Amino acid sequence: MTFVGLAVPQLGNLVDVGLIRDYSIRSQELGFDSLWVQEHFLFATDSLSAYPQRSGGTQRSVYESVYSPLETLAAIAAWAPGIGIGTSILVAGYHHPAPLANRLATLAQLAEGRLIAGFGVGWSHEEHIAAGVDPSTRGKRLDDFIPALRACWDEDPIRHQSSTFEIPAGIMRPKPPQPIRLMAGMWSEAGLRRTARDFDLWNPGGPAMSLDDAEATLERINSWRADGRPPVRMVYRIATESTAGVKLGVDGVGDVIADARRRGIEGVIVDTNFDTSITDAAGWLAQLEELAGTLA
Repeated sequence: MTFVGLAVPQLGNLVDVGLIRDYSIRSQELGFDSLWVQEHFLFATDSLSAYPQRSGGTQRSVYESVYSPLETLAAIAAWAPGIGIGTSILVAGYHHPAPLANRLATLAQLAEGRLIAGFGVGWSHEEHIAAGVDPSTRGKRLDDFIPALRACWDEDPIRHQSSTFEIPAGIMRPKPPQPIRLMAGMWSEAGLRRTARDFDLWNPGGPAMSLDDAEATLERINSWRADGRPPVRMVYRIATESTAGVKLGVDGVGDVIADARRRGIEGVIVDTNFDTSITDAAGWLAQLEELAGTLA
C-alpha cells in the first residue's frame, strides 16, 4: 500500500509555530500517513552555489526563513502522536554522525519507531562553509557518514574508524526502537551507486523526473545492489508548485498519487512550501483539506 505523506509548512515568512502545530494535528485527523521536513539554514546573499537547474536555477526567497528540521519533528511527534515522521532530506555535511545518531535515535523513540531519515550531499557551498565543512569533500564525506551513523546504533560498546570519522569505543543510548530506514536524495551516478550500497529507500522528485524515468533509474540502482539485500524502494516527492514554478495543483498531485499507487511505489510526499497561491496560514490549511481528497 502506497503511503501518502506531506511536507509540513516550514519555509517562508508565512510559517509560524501555530501553523505547523495546526497543520500537523489536522494532517493526522485527515488520515495522512506521515509528515516530512527538509534542511536549510542560511540564505546566502552573495551565493556562488549553483542552485539545481531541475529546481529552476534560482533559489526561492522562501529559503530566507526555515524552521530547523529535527526540532520541528520532535514537536510534531508530540502534537500528532502516531503519525510517521521523516526527513526529505538532511544534508550530511551539516552534521557529524555520532551526535546526529543520538538525536535521530531519540526522535525514533519519541515517534515509537516511525522515523525515516533521508540524506543527501546538498548543493549550497555557503551552508557547508558555515557548518565548517569543505564543500568539495561532501560526496566522500557521505560515503563515510552512513557507516559511522549505523555503527552508533549497533550493540554497545560501539566504535568506528574511517578516513573521515573516528568514534572512540563507548556506549551510546538510547538505541532506536527498531532499525531506522535510511533514504537517499541523490541523482548523480555516484549518488545512485551510493544509494545502492548504503540506503533502503530512494527519494526522487517530480516533475523534473517522471515516474517512468524514476522507475527506470530505480532498476539501475537495484542492479548494483549487493546479493541477498532487499531492493531499494522509492518514495516519490511531488509539489503542488515546484521550485521551478511548475504548477500541478491539488488535482495534478492527485493524479500522481493515483499513478504511484497503480505502480506499487512505496510512498509519495506532497510539498506545498513553494506554492505561490498560498498567501496566509488559512490558505495553507484550506489546501490541506483539499489534499485530503487524494487519499480516497
